[in-house]
Amino acid sequence: MVILTKVLQFILALSILIFIHELGHFAAAKMFRVRVEKFYLFFDWGFSLLRVKRVNGKLRWRFFSKNVPEKYNKIEKTNEKGKKEYEFEPIDLSTLPEDDWRRSDSTEYGIGWFPLGGYNKIAGMIDESMDKEQMKQPAKDWEFRSKPAWQRFIIMVAGVFMNVVLAIAIYIGLLAHNGEQYLPTREVNKYGIVADSLAQEFGFRDGDKILSVNGKEIADFNRIQMEMILAKAKTVEVERNGQRVVIELPDDAITKLLSTQDANFISYRMPFVIADFSAGSVAQAAGMEVGDVIVGVNDLATPYYQDFTRVIKQYKDQDITLCAIRDFDTVRFAMHLPETGVIGVYLAPLSDYFTLDTKEYTFWQAIPAGFSKTFTEISDYWKQLKLIFNPSTKAYESVGGFISIGKIFPDTWIWSMFWRLTAFLSIALAVMNILPIPALDGGHILFLLYEIIFRRKPSDKFMEIAEYIGLFLVLALVIFANGNDIVKLFR
Repeated sequence: MVILTKVLQFILALSILIFIHELGHFAAAKMFRVRVEKFYLFFDWGFSLLRVKRVNGKLRWRFFSKNVPEKYNKIEKTNEKGKKEYEFEPIDLSTLPEDDWRRSDSTEYGIGWFPLGGYNKIAGMIDESMDKEQMKQPAKDWEFRSKPAWQRFIIMVAGVFMNVVLAIAIYIGLLAHNGEQYLPTREVNKYGIVADSLAQEFGFRDGDKILSVNGKEIADFNRIQMEMILAKAKTVEVERNGQRVVIELPDDAITKLLSTQDANFISYRMPFVIADFSAGSVAQAAGMEVGDVIVGVNDLATPYYQDFTRVIKQYKDQDITLCAIRDFDTVRFAMHLPETGVIGVYLAPLSDYFTLDTKEYTFWQAIPAGFSKTFTEISDYWKQLKLIFNPSTKAYESVGGFISIGKIFPDTWIWSMFWRLTAFLSIALAVMNILPIPALDGGHILFLLYEIIFRRKPSDKFMEIAEYIGLFLVLALVIFANGNDIVKLFR
């Protein structure tokens, strides 16, 4: 059920992002009277789940149907050397029945069967459809290639623009509805941090209080690790046992931070206060009560919850004695720890230990805040992307595909989290699409800028070759990213 929930969230988020992206291209093309032959959510290789088109003045619907034939006849010829060659000539549409789909110039809308993409087929454009035969015909007024460069530029950039607009709209809605809440670093510093093995290797210790990263105070505790990566931090200043200590990060810190799959590089620590008991709890059976503060296992002190979780693992299926504080008194409880190593208690919620900072927004206040958050996220994502293309960081090893994206969604359907992740993925899609790689929007935009500056259009042959190269690069990236995911599954 958990996997299904994640998959459904992933597909819904992806569908929204693709629809909005392609809607940008579609609306801009229509605005400049460019014919859009197909508008599809998901890919329709071979057949479609649904297609609808206005034919002879009426909407025609088809379900689970094969793709209709192209608008060209394939003619076989023999050249001077006796070898067979093929030519394509347009079909005379007037000879087709009035209810034939190919006779209609209206856009075909549809849903494909492969739920990881979508596209517009814009007439007179060399794109992933690789419709070379259309490009061999004389240019029509309603084709993409017949329009001025500035109009083609707007059509190509409209998809990325709409993804940014979507992110802004989501953030405005979230901020207006929920406000902005985060765990302040100053609150975590009441008890100090818990440092995992990698953090200890860098020089951090349990109980350290984070003061600054590269001399900069970080208000949001959950931003500290990301700030260390994006700012390529060299130093972190902490308070340890009442003294200020400067930790010099190793040269390969970013590489190790990116390669680790443990999200608890540094985390907050807190006392172990019992909030409730699960069914069959051995702790409850031993006489423990809600509100007890567990501070020891046998003769080992465990002043914090994280200390307890480390120690308790070594006593599975053994008799133990837990030490707890109750009403300022120290109380001991004898019990047998089952093989699961679980005593059957629930920890008090985070809000019982820390005061979260919450900023409320009116709708009008949320508008500039939504813009600011979007462009901050774009800047952060761009910095992460630059790390991937820097071989020395080995950040490319952390690149993930569809499995990694699916994993970021929570186990349960929480709408606020769903929309937050959708906004982030919309930004990621916008940044990735603007990269100057042929086959991506950024590649087309690059060639259009060349045309605008030098007043000379790249040849159709050049564009065709560039599209093939771009498709190869994109396919290689998809294979690499998803290959990384598969490798991680077996680690």
